[in-house]
Parts: sequence; C-alpha cells; structure tokens
Amino acid sequence: MVTVRIAIAALVLTPPALIALRGRFGLLRRAVGEVLTFGLVAIAGCQLFFFNAVRRLDVGVALLLEYGGILLVVVWVWLRHGRRPGRRTVLGGLAALAGLVLVLDPGGGSLDAAGVAWGALAGTGLAVYFVIASRGDGALPPIALAWAGMVVGALGLAAFDVTGLLPFHTSADPVTLVGTQLSWIVPIAGLAVVAAALAYASGIAATRLLGAKVASFVGLTEVLFAVLFAWAALGQAPGGWQLAGGVVVLAGIALVRADEQPEPAPAEVPEPVAA
Repeated sequence: MVTVRIAIAALVLTPPALIALRGRFGLLRRAVGEVLTFGLVAIAGCQLFFFNAVRRLDVGVALLLEYGGILLVVVWVWLRHGRRPGRRTVLGGLAALAGLVLVLDPGGGSLDAAGVAWGALAGTGLAVYFVIASRGDGALPPIALAWAGMVVGALGLAAFDVTGLLPFHTSADPVTLVGTQLSWIVPIAGLAVVAAALAYASGIAATRLLGAKVASFVGLTEVLFAVLFAWAALGQAPGGWQLAGGVVVLAGIALVRADEQPEPAPAEVPEPVAA
C-alpha cells in the first residue's frame, strides 16, 4: 500500500514539478546527492525502518522513537552551524517529548532490542528529512525536491517489496469511513494526494522558511492532528491526559520557536568617498 501511495504521489507532482523547474534540469543534476538521500533514506528507508519497528514494539513506543529524531536535528544544527541549543530549546524539547508521551500513551510494553534499533533508524530518517528539506541554497524548488525524492523513494520501496523486506498486499474491498462505505480508490487518493504529495511539498517549503530545528518540532503536531482526525472520523475521543499532552507539546514548540535567533544581517561596507 505504501509503495502505491508514494508512486501515485510522484505522478501527481510531476506536472507542477516540471512547471516549477521550467526546463532547468541542471538543478536536479546538481542536487542528485540530496535527491537520492531524501528518496532512499527519508522516504523509502523511513517506511522500512518504522515497519520493522512496529513489528517488534507497540505503535506508541515506535512513534516515540521515530519522533525522537528531532533531537538529532538539534544536534546537527549545533555541530554543523555551531548553534549550541539554548535553555529554551532544551526545555521546549523535553516538554514536547513529554507531551508526546501523554498523547501516544506507549504503555508499559516490553522493549525489544531489535525493535528499538529499527525505531532509532526511523528517527534518523526523520532527521534526514528535515535536514535535506531545509537546504534552500541549491535553488531546487520544494515541489521539485518532493517529486524527485518520491520517484526515488517509490523505486526504493518497490525494491524492498520485490526482495521481501516489505510485505506487499493489495485489495479492492470497499472501505468504511465515518459510517459510509467507499470505494478503495477514495482512501488511496486521499493518502497519495493529501498525505503524501501535498504533505511532502508543503513540508519542504515550510522547513525552508522555518529552518530544520523549528520545523522538526512543529512536525510533532502531526500526531495531534491524527488524534483529532480519529476523534472526528472514528469517534475515538481523546482522554484528558491526551488533551493535556497536546497542550504541553504546543508549549514546547513555542519555547523552541522563541529560542530561534534571526540570522545576523551582513555588515554594510561604506562606499569610498571621492577626494
């Protein structure tokens, strides 16, 4: 299913990506390393890693390990740009992760060492997504990066399917959503267009505006929206602790955002005065 979703998303993004490129395919050649890393690690690899994690761990624990990748983004910003995380970033990061624990309610299930390793790899894939997406100096439009990455990611996922690393099953059975029976085409279209094509393209654009660190923490709201969607579509009302956790996550994000320092403006060089 995930392979089909990414492949359809790549097809959907093809026309707007080609329009954004305007024939400047040299941009793709110059960014081939970023495109391959984005597609194979942040898209295909992350799916493989998370799938293997949930085979051995509770879903909540696997998600916590994956979203722990935001800490790797903070470390990368520190090592790469010399921006040591400030007090508000540290407090905000701890608060956001603590709130995420309340929202996901991972429970007290036993931890499997291999599952933890797969979850950590999924977190690494998430960190790679934000690091690559934040690089706007190559002039490759966000939608073109999303499209090219999904083409590579779909090919990578297909290879995982063929080799048996990922199970591949298809079904044309109707799906029930909000009490209504729908054709299988409807959820596939929603997953491909909204949850993949639109999500990746807009996510890359947002990351370039916010920077890798802030964008990675804002990305935690994905879990909050998932809880709200489950409430609206499936009637799974969140508990009081989950709602409190959501507030804590948002407070943590606000702290991290407040700690972000604007780039210093370049010093103006005075023009020489003619004698």
